[in-house]
Amino acid sequence: MSEPVRIERRGHVLEITLDRPKVNAIDIEASRALGRAFVRLRDEPELRVGIVTGAGERVFSAGWDVKAAHAAGGDRLRWWNEDYGPGGFAGLTDLWDLNKPVIAAVNGHAIGGGFELALACDLVIAAEHAEFRMPGMALGILADAGGVQRMPRRLPYNVMMELFLLGRPLPAAEAHRYGFVNAVVPKSDLMARAREWADAIAGGAPLTIQALKEALRAMDGLSIREAFELVREGRLPAYEKALDSEDSKEGVRAFAEKRKAIFKGR
Repeated sequence: MSEPVRIERRGHVLEITLDRPKVNAIDIEASRALGRAFVRLRDEPELRVGIVTGAGERVFSAGWDVKAAHAAGGDRLRWWNEDYGPGGFAGLTDLWDLNKPVIAAVNGHAIGGGFELALACDLVIAAEHAEFRMPGMALGILADAGGVQRMPRRLPYNVMMELFLLGRPLPAAEAHRYGFVNAVVPKSDLMARAREWADAIAGGAPLTIQALKEALRAMDGLSIREAFELVREGRLPAYEKALDSEDSKEGVRAFAEKRKAIFKGR
């Protein structure tokens, strides 16, 4: 049996492909493999950006593998009782200390947990034919691997409730209008656009980008004053590291010398 997740390093970019024919459903093995990939992205200093996509052109991911879980007697009502690996379901939805950006290249339908995986990413690029769907309510399943937590922050309330209660698909173009999807492209251009964006991010100052993710996560839910105090009191390790980095000095020098900065991640 082939591996459920394929990994390819391309310079500073780690490309992660979920490959479980026919619909890229995520069972425990696949979730653990995804988790290992995202942990690698987190821990390897030379890696700066991740891209996650699905194999084929039809389905990004059909989400939780209901048939596999039923056969194994799994308890979906409290899926976190089972060992889905680092990062929780799909390896990313609970990976709170990943400070490196992840781009979702949504190559087809993102259903249930597949939708939740896309929600956990920092940027979303979707093929024109892609759709997002949350059908779990019809099965008596709550989308609690990011659906109920992240969707209210990504979509208008009434639209979110329509997706949950009616289970209707959200086309990529509509998701783009709401701001959840950053770009919609022909399917033939999907990976090229994702790689273009990843390379652009990887060319920036990596410690500063990591500090941004740490700060935004830590400031979530704070008042503006509290967010200022959080930074001024030095309670963000990645933020402090970026301020004192060689890269920050290199950026200033390069600007003054009218040349491209060479960032080394230190």
